[in-house]
Amino acid sequence: MEAKDKKLSQLVDSAERIGIIGSPSSTSELTLDILASAVSKKLVGELAMFHYMQDGREHYALGQITEITLRNVWHEDPTMRSLIRQRGKIDAVSERQDTHTGEMTISAVFSAGPSGYRPSILGSVSSTGTPIHLVNNDVLEELLSPYRTQLFYLGHVYGSRPLLPLWFKHFDRGADGAGEAYHIGIFGKTGSGKSVLAKMILLAYTRYTGMALLVLDPQGEFAKDFQGRPTGEFQLPLRNIVKNLGKPVYIYSVRDLVLDRWELFAKILYESPFFQELSMPKGENREVAVDTLVQRMERDGITLKDLYKRSAFDKAWNLLGDDNVQKIFYRSESSRVRFKDVFSQAVPDLYYEKYWLPVAQLFREDRAGARKVESILYGLLKPGQKSRPLVVIDLSGEQLNTTTTQESQANLFGELIVEGNKSSFLFWNDTIQALVIRRLLEGIRTAAEGAYKEERSLNTLVLIDEAHRLAPREDPGIEEKKGIRHILIDAARTTRKYGVGWMFISQTLSSLHREILDQLRIFFFGFGLGMGTEFKALSELVGGRSKALELYRLFRDPHSSFDVSSREYSFMTTGPVSPLSFAGTPLFFNAFNTVEEFVQANGLVLT
Repeated sequence: MEAKDKKLSQLVDSAERIGIIGSPSSTSELTLDILASAVSKKLVGELAMFHYMQDGREHYALGQITEITLRNVWHEDPTMRSLIRQRGKIDAVSERQDTHTGEMTISAVFSAGPSGYRPSILGSVSSTGTPIHLVNNDVLEELLSPYRTQLFYLGHVYGSRPLLPLWFKHFDRGADGAGEAYHIGIFGKTGSGKSVLAKMILLAYTRYTGMALLVLDPQGEFAKDFQGRPTGEFQLPLRNIVKNLGKPVYIYSVRDLVLDRWELFAKILYESPFFQELSMPKGENREVAVDTLVQRMERDGITLKDLYKRSAFDKAWNLLGDDNVQKIFYRSESSRVRFKDVFSQAVPDLYYEKYWLPVAQLFREDRAGARKVESILYGLLKPGQKSRPLVVIDLSGEQLNTTTTQESQANLFGELIVEGNKSSFLFWNDTIQALVIRRLLEGIRTAAEGAYKEERSLNTLVLIDEAHRLAPREDPGIEEKKGIRHILIDAARTTRKYGVGWMFISQTLSSLHREILDQLRIFFFGFGLGMGTEFKALSELVGGRSKALELYRLFRDPHSSFDVSSREYSFMTTGPVSPLSFAGTPLFFNAFNTVEEFVQANGLVLT
């Protein structure tokens, strides 16, 4: 026996023994006869292992205990039940004749060889009486010692103390690389800890200097974390950790984005109050008016970057006042008369400042710190960078939708846009947010296709929060949102081979588009999916593993705990995310609930 294997055998033998292999057992699920010394212990969820010989080699099989059952054949006898009903307990039978049986699902098997431990399979069932031991950190460290630098920890084995080893490899070839991109899904009810888990996973990928990371942040939560602003009770110091890892971080808010397409201007102007105030409601007439205005302005040499100038507005205003132009978008005389009446009474200065500028500023290039969407994506995805960045795009428009005065907004955010002695704010709503997200997604897809033609991997992860809103199963109704859903579905199918992976965070399974779910490779399921249509969708994804699903349903609501320190954020994970789950079986863990423990377990540095 090799010295290394001898050490592991000694560690396993010295670990706590809880039972033996019983009957009936199969290569996928073992029956455990629990020892009397272990019947009072919490065993459900524990990681256990046993040592056996196969093809002349030492093998070690690991798995989680999914269920414990109690049986007493004497208590099942009708005569004994009658006595028990009278006496309540029979000393010679009750408790002494109890037998405890466990179910253990095998998730990983390792074989010992000259070069270390390699993945194997449980090719036969070990004999009854084979000892079952609880796994501890010493055993895992020895077993996985060749891969120590690749391991990352999100928490402990479910309901136990050993750390559950996971690995998050970059999407390129070479050291620590997976050789292809993975799509990841994180699902759970509000308060289940999915956002914090996503941030932990993001930090795992941040360790790779050659990997680019993009966060599309519709709610602004990730941007706040990277800016050091509180977002919850579990406040991960993302800014400090990433800084110490040497990863460049760039955060762009709505005010930092310069839009760069006439198509976007047309759609945003259509959504703005500009035409509404001119008595033109949403509909075909407004669409024609916007398209006519945009075509004439573009034809006359007005550029997007100059739209904010008064001269550009005057050009647009004069076009709207032209009788021939009015005949294009209003065919009936009565409609034109009504429009002329409103237009003649309108004050151009007011319309410029209040309705035109908030839209035009979105396309202005000389705003301090502002960058074009195309430029941001190029900086993220260009090859040959020594350390590729992490980019967070805050699309919440938080400071744009506040009802405070301009002066107080300027004091809070220091981002009041001043034009001469006039001031204005950017126009923003959900539809514009959808337009910008669509523009970003189109840019990523185009860059990925270009990189593929050049035979290089983009090695990029794109994180999308609130994914069920962007790619719903039901028809979203709005054209822009339909476009986003279509792009995301197409991206989930095609970009993996380009080296672009997607991480989708969603509160629900049943409302996210099925085609995206089918493309996900790694899943994390938090609390809140154990009933109704959610549980049905979960059952389909896990493959009908009844014991695993029953264990999942034992998860309790983190917010049902007595205090913050005792909260448990439990998750079930499937896919190639752990060296202990290459058999494809689900693993269960409790995520860290303190920053200190997470930082210490992964050797991260805080300043």
